[in-house]
Amino acid sequence: MMNDKLDGKRVLVTAGAQGIGEAITQAFLDAGAKVALHYFSSSENAERIAVNAAGKGRFAIPLPGDLRKKNEASRMVDEAANLLGGLDILINNAGSLVERKWLDEIDPAFWRKVIDINLSSMLYVSQAATPHLAKNERSSMVNLSSLAGRKGGHPGSLAYATSKGAILTFTRALATELGPQGIRVNAVAPGLILGTSFHATHTSERSARETIAGIPLGRAGNPDDVARAVLYLASEYDGFITGATIDINGGVYAC
Repeated sequence: MMNDKLDGKRVLVTAGAQGIGEAITQAFLDAGAKVALHYFSSSENAERIAVNAAGKGRFAIPLPGDLRKKNEASRMVDEAANLLGGLDILINNAGSLVERKWLDEIDPAFWRKVIDINLSSMLYVSQAATPHLAKNERSSMVNLSSLAGRKGGHPGSLAYATSKGAILTFTRALATELGPQGIRVNAVAPGLILGTSFHATHTSERSARETIAGIPLGRAGNPDDVARAVLYLASEYDGFITGATIDINGGVYAC
């Protein structure tokens, strides 16, 4: 069983205290893994998850950090590895659309902010985590992209979609580079996942209804849909899969 493969594994989940990240954190904890959950502003959620985990005999440790800053990202990763006793799995989940801006509204500061949140942070965390992952015979990394990275996103998401598209290439390139060290690198690309602050903030009810109308499965996704795919890619069940992306969108986009 997959759960047996994850029992005792040491996992770091960035932005692991809310939305999709929280679902991923909880899924790993339920599978018996030890989890360091990074957060930026969700300290109360992170502490709640840790307390609940302890009550069930599980291990979860909250770690703060602004991952846009290389030194903070490195400190957070090293602290996670120290507290967990090593690192087997990295989940690069941190990211944000920030706000919708059209081409003529995007200034250099906004562009850098979106790229730093979604892409630079992933680079910094991956750089810091790789030496820890490489100490194991087999390790795994899963990066969170988006359907926007495939299709371009809804109007006003140019910067976000660009960064998420770059994550798909980042994943393939890193899989090639880290494969000889026994580190598999894969990605997931979620579509409309309701029940998250992301879509509560950036997706109107009308837009959600229109999107759902075009989904072959006839429903929006939920955070658990994403978490299951992440756990599959992270586990040792699929030890020959690397450089791949699983699209989680109900069939609205298939490549």
